[in-house]
Amino acid sequence: MAQPALEFYKALFEDMAPEIFPQRFMKVLLDLQGVDRGSIWVKEPEGYRCIEAAGGEAAKILDLVLEPGKPSIVAWVIENKEMTISEVDHDQRQAKRIEDGLDTKSTIILCFPLILRSGEVYGAVEIIDTSHQGDRMNLEPGYLELLQNLVDIGSIALGNALSFADQRQENQRLKQALAEAGGGRIISSSPAFLEVLKTARHYARTDFPVLITGESGTGKDLVAAEIHRLSQRGENPFLVQNCSAIPDTLLESELFGYKKGAFTGAHHDRQGLFEAAQGGTVFLDEIGDMPLNLQARILRVLQNQEVKPLGGARSKKVDVRIVAATNKDLDQAMAAKAFREDLYYRLNVLPLELPPLRERREDIPLLLQFFMSREASLMGMADKRFVPQTQAGLSAYDWRGNIRELENLVKYLLATVEGAVVEPRHLPPHLMAGAGGGTAEPEGLSQPAQSLDGLSWQEMERAYVEHLLQKHRWNITRAASEAQVNRSTFNSRLAKLGLKKDQDG
Repeated sequence: MAQPALEFYKALFEDMAPEIFPQRFMKVLLDLQGVDRGSIWVKEPEGYRCIEAAGGEAAKILDLVLEPGKPSIVAWVIENKEMTISEVDHDQRQAKRIEDGLDTKSTIILCFPLILRSGEVYGAVEIIDTSHQGDRMNLEPGYLELLQNLVDIGSIALGNALSFADQRQENQRLKQALAEAGGGRIISSSPAFLEVLKTARHYARTDFPVLITGESGTGKDLVAAEIHRLSQRGENPFLVQNCSAIPDTLLESELFGYKKGAFTGAHHDRQGLFEAAQGGTVFLDEIGDMPLNLQARILRVLQNQEVKPLGGARSKKVDVRIVAATNKDLDQAMAAKAFREDLYYRLNVLPLELPPLRERREDIPLLLQFFMSREASLMGMADKRFVPQTQAGLSAYDWRGNIRELENLVKYLLATVEGAVVEPRHLPPHLMAGAGGGTAEPEGLSQPAQSLDGLSWQEMERAYVEHLLQKHRWNITRAASEAQVNRSTFNSRLAKLGLKKDQDG
């Protein structure tokens, strides 16, 4: 029993792309049972779809959708959340229409549910014997128990791989949509910010380091990208590293790379960000949070244009421009011995301070409209307009979270405002007073809204969708119509959010 488990772990969890994981998962299970036909099915709003198939007639099954409510072993296993063994010729649960389309018929089907760590069943995997006697598979209880344990472990990894691959596809679509909607544009008519952009264009003509300062959410990343785009390095890589987002040891390896054997798990050489950006620009965001030991290594890059990978014996020459940004007061950090003075003066050759949104209020209406059009387009929804009283109130607000807070507000309004017009009463309480809406609770909310900096898009979307479903008593067509999206898009979002009718009784 131990040997199959060892082979399973070795084959299944070696380094591979998420897209390959379903195929490898399928192959390992088939090998353990000595058969060559099998399939993996996942739940979708339209039914149960085959995402992976193996065997000589796999093409006939791949991407096939089994409709809910019609007999199939897959549906039975998913709905009952348990493994089953099916003798195809005598099992009323079997989807006969699938077998009718195959030249080689299935004899025995062994089907396991695919279960997430939360206990949710998201699909099923079939292992199929096509031999005439149906005697190729090991169906002894002890062996099936072992297989069940292996499938339980593998199904969690498979679920993660499918989620990762799906998210990556979603990110690619999002990036394309953002590009089409002007996702990287700098929107401004403010004299203060236009002066910043003028200075940035001058800086782009040189190759000196730039230090961008300003409050969080003021657009430092966009300005850094604009400097790179306008520079002679514009056709080469622009690589970004947030210095506060990952642990110190990982940050060092991300920036400088490492040699094989430098530490446990370093199975091969890996190029760091500075090498990967050869000829281009490295943007070090939140550099004020960089630990002192790494600051010394960054200083060496600036002084000598060379890097040494972790575990390496020799330094390598690099040709990169460094643009750094921080929302911290580096003068205070230097006084507290938390930031090196020599690094500060090396980085601060070309200083650039971004004004907060409250100092460029003429940009607020432009940004509101831009984010509204962009986010509505991404969600397949009609955008909403702001009545003058609402827009005036928002222009008077101080926006402590700057552009990021404003962007989050637009997402919130898209998720919660049912009509085509945003009135003062629709705003969160901390914004309503400025827009002349008093302090009453916005319509449709069961509790006061918190600062938008703490809200995720998924949380806002889920609340909005639940509101529509309850309002229309789970009539999907009516809910989708009010959301101004088509039914299939609405169904897809339900599946993504994990919403089911039985949740609401």
